[in-house]
Amino acid sequence: MLSGPLPRALGNLSKLTELHLESNWINASIPPEIGNLKNLEILGLENNHLTGGIPSFICDLTNLIHVHLSFNRLSGPLPSRIGNLKNLTSLQLGSNNLMGPIVPSLCGLESIEDIDLSGNNFNGSIPIEIFSLSTLTSLDVSSNSITDKIPSQLGNLTSLTTLNLAHNSIVGEIPSELANLTRLTTLKLAYNNLNGTIPSSILLRFKNKSLDLDGNRDLCGNLSGFPSCFHSIPPSSDQGVVNKVGGRSNSHKISSIIVPISVSFVLFFLVLISAMFYKCGNKNEKCQTSLGEITTTKNGDIFSAWNYDGNIAYIDIIQATEYFDIRYCIGTGGYGSVYRAQLPNGKVIALKKLHSSEAEEMVLKKSFLNEVKTLTELRHRNIVRLHGYCLHKTCMFLIYEYVERGSLFCVLSNDMRAVELDWRERVNIIKGIVHALCYLHHDCTPPIVHRDIASNNILLNSKLEAIVADFGTARFMDYGSSNQTIMAGTYGYIAPELAYTMAITEKCDVYSFGVVALETLMGRHPKQVLSSLSSFSTQSLLLIDVLDKRLPPPRSPSDVHNVVLVSEIALACLHANPKHRPTRENVSKYLVDRRTPFG
Repeated sequence: MLSGPLPRALGNLSKLTELHLESNWINASIPPEIGNLKNLEILGLENNHLTGGIPSFICDLTNLIHVHLSFNRLSGPLPSRIGNLKNLTSLQLGSNNLMGPIVPSLCGLESIEDIDLSGNNFNGSIPIEIFSLSTLTSLDVSSNSITDKIPSQLGNLTSLTTLNLAHNSIVGEIPSELANLTRLTTLKLAYNNLNGTIPSSILLRFKNKSLDLDGNRDLCGNLSGFPSCFHSIPPSSDQGVVNKVGGRSNSHKISSIIVPISVSFVLFFLVLISAMFYKCGNKNEKCQTSLGEITTTKNGDIFSAWNYDGNIAYIDIIQATEYFDIRYCIGTGGYGSVYRAQLPNGKVIALKKLHSSEAEEMVLKKSFLNEVKTLTELRHRNIVRLHGYCLHKTCMFLIYEYVERGSLFCVLSNDMRAVELDWRERVNIIKGIVHALCYLHHDCTPPIVHRDIASNNILLNSKLEAIVADFGTARFMDYGSSNQTIMAGTYGYIAPELAYTMAITEKCDVYSFGVVALETLMGRHPKQVLSSLSSFSTQSLLLIDVLDKRLPPPRSPSDVHNVVLVSEIALACLHANPKHRPTRENVSKYLVDRRTPFG
């Protein structure tokens, strides 16, 4: 709990070789007197509140082996002379506010093994000079503003075991040279603007290793979650195929061998549509699967249905669930039962079904259509994906991606499953919810208020990542109207102001999130804490007394820091006055950067 600036007298410790002041509350800039520590080998100042830039005098401390400055508030560019640190093996600068290009002089770090520049504002391209670092084993440049292509020279980093370039704006194709990195076990390129075919050499190379390419909409290949590249063959000019979004396709000359294959594929596709309408078109049914997205995808890909194995049809659903037999029921949602179904192609999906009596009620039917309308427009890794729906006068159901681990509520309610969620995973679950709500509140136009954020509506996938579900009560915000509404939500999670006003705002979701965040840390609904907030100050609550007793108390500096951070944010979200609650954007930035005060 050390606080205040670093004392300048530290510069008098001329024989000091290691300085460890991690995970404190040290602020201000790094004083120039640190430059006097010529024998310093380890500089450990991560998890503090340091400001200012990375001083250039650090580049003169040529005995440095470790420089750990992550999770501070450092700003400005990288020092141009950083390559002077010939003995440096670990450079960790993640989660700061550093900016500008990544300097080519990094290539001077001839002993470097670990570089972490993640969570900053670096832009431009990755300089090819650093791909000569033969000792580098881990490179993390994720969550920046890196553009341009992945240089093929990256394949020269033969010692690399971990490469993370996710959450940038990188364009172009994945270079096949990455397959040359024989020691690489983790490759993360998710959420960029990559396109083209996923090289088969990469797929073969990472068959049993960690490969994350999610969020690159224009990639294709033989990998789960991505479309086949077969349909990417450009159409013949003779066929005159019209792209419903992008206009008429450019004419291309293709070989005479490809033309009949393409025609056969189109004929097969038309037969598939006809078969689906035959299955779903009788008795005034209206069934829509992902095939309905053919004319609405942003990239104009007329075969985009294959992204989601789009040949989902009514009879397949009925047969897979044996007419919605209770054996396939895995839970209940806000207005229907949820079933697990395995389709003939092996794909597992989740179905939310309204029974015939419920389908006749206009309120429930409105909720059903509202969920369809809302989820059709949403694309976020922490929001459940809607594959299709079926609307019939006596039967309505939604077709979702299947989320393996079930709800957060069920996991926390089970002692054996709850202990699988350690403190790090619980914090990551809370971060996932924040990212989803930030997307709904700030990235959607108009903004969307979920109105039922509760642990029962937070699902966990196989990676224990949070997936926000159940949008039956979601509401598009209209700032030109009063946004008055009937009460909605789950008891125990509803914002207190809704007891005396029916006006909904994003701050209603913020309050509900605060409840879920505390519940995740406590392992149970925080009803006693909520009631105590009205009569005691937050300082009187001992965090150690309310944390989930099924887990050992957090011990590591990072776990302690994160748990305290999340609890502070949760309490701020539970403020009785909605105007004093932070926005999702404030919370998201504070969680990621750990530096911007919320309020």
